[in-house]
This record gives sequence, C-alpha cells and structure tokens, in this order.
Amino acid sequence: MSIGTTPIYLALEGSIAVPRQPLRVRARVWLIWLAVLAMLAWGWAPVEMYKSVNLITDWRNMSEFASGFMRPNFADWREYVSEMIETVQIAFWATALAVFFAIPFLIFASSNICPQWVVQPVRRLMDTFRAIHEIVFALLFVVSVGLGPLAGVLALTVHNIGVIAKLFSDAVEATDPRPVEGIRATGASRLQEVIFGVIPQVLPLWSSLTLCRLETNVRTATVLGIVGAGGIGQSLYENIRSFRYADTTTIMIVVIITVVIVDLISSALRKMLV
Repeated sequence: MSIGTTPIYLALEGSIAVPRQPLRVRARVWLIWLAVLAMLAWGWAPVEMYKSVNLITDWRNMSEFASGFMRPNFADWREYVSEMIETVQIAFWATALAVFFAIPFLIFASSNICPQWVVQPVRRLMDTFRAIHEIVFALLFVVSVGLGPLAGVLALTVHNIGVIAKLFSDAVEATDPRPVEGIRATGASRLQEVIFGVIPQVLPLWSSLTLCRLETNVRTATVLGIVGAGGIGQSLYENIRSFRYADTTTIMIVVIITVVIVDLISSALRKMLV
C-alpha cells in the first residue's frame, strides 16, 4: 500500500479500519468550531447571557406569575375558535399566493437554469423579502388596505415569496441534470426542459416544503393580529395587556390545538406526496 496514493488507515476495535481525514480537512473543521465558539463568546455580554442565572435565583417570581395562567376561562371559547379559524384561513391564502407568485422568481433564481446576471439580482430581491419581518409588512398593508385579515394575507404572502423562492430554487439547483440533457437532445425549448425535466424531480419536495411553510404561517398569523391584521392575535394581545391571564391561557390552548391538528394533517399529506 502506497501512502502517497491512498488514505492513511487507523485500526479501530481490532479488524475494523476507518479512513483518517487529511490534516487540512481536520484543520478546517477545527477552525469552523473555533469560529462558532468565538462568535458565542463575542455575543455573551451584548445579549446579557450572564443574566440567565436569574432563571434559578428568581424562580419564585416566575412561578407566581405563571400561576395566573393555570386557571383557563372557557367562557368565550367559541369566539376564540372563530378567530383561530380566520387565522388558519389567512395562513392558507398567504401560502397559496406565495407559492403562485414565487414560481417565476425561483426559476430566475436557479443558477442551473438562468445566467448569473439574472440570478444574482433576483436572489437579492428575495433576500429583501425575507429580511423584512411579517409585522413590518403587516403595518404597511394595514395603512394601505385597512384593518383586517387582508393585510395579514398580503404581509405573509410577500415575506413567504422570498422564503419559498429560496427553498424551491435550492431544490432546483440540486436536481439531476441528466433528464434535462436528454430532453434538450430532442430539440426541446428551455421552457420544456424546465417543465418536463426539472419540475417532475422537485415536485414532491416542493409539496413538502409548502406544507412546512403552511404550518409556520399558521403560527406567524397568530401574531399579526397584534397590529390589526386579523386573526386571533388581537384578542391575545388585548388579554395579555389587560392582565386577563385566564383568557390568555384559553387562547393559547386554542392555538396549540390548532397547530397540532395542522401538523398532523401536514405530516399525513407529506407521507402521501414524498
């Protein structure tokens, strides 16, 4: 065995042998870990991690505050369920619109389909959509279309266009190029290559990612009501601000049950699609 042409092997547990990584690879891994630890150390004081000891020293204050949430008030549960249904509808519409409008962006953001002079500007635009929080978009749309669920739908749609375009374009870039090359050899157009060579490969993953975004949007939509963008968030905010912890607990229970139901349905659908 020539050391210069084959990996160096280390014997482990008698007859079992595993390849040893080259020194430069191990050094790179250690540098990455050191960089991560350095970032954590750098942010220790700015994010006040030293105050985490209060979780132990002031546990009585926390337990006294939490005791107010231990007696839920179900008197208005029908109203909360109705608002939660509206929240799910907001998330569903926003997810559907985001997927529809993200399709052209994700094609233009895929480096194996479009040239870099097209890919980079589109990717930067998608970065902008993702960088701005949904609540900021909700405030803008509340001013534009008024209070109500439509502002929440539009806010979630714009933000999710950036997220979905990013996730979907990454899936497109990871596709096997051989089916596309075969279709190209038949004289097909660029659009036909995408429709018949790329989309069939990524459609199951796209479906799974869409369901994941739907789950996330249900949780996010519960918060948008704080700024008047519809859903159960407004009731949640008003009850917390008024120190009505019993009603707040009821809302939280409704939200948790809804998220669990959506997650179970999404998991079942993903198993069917993937």
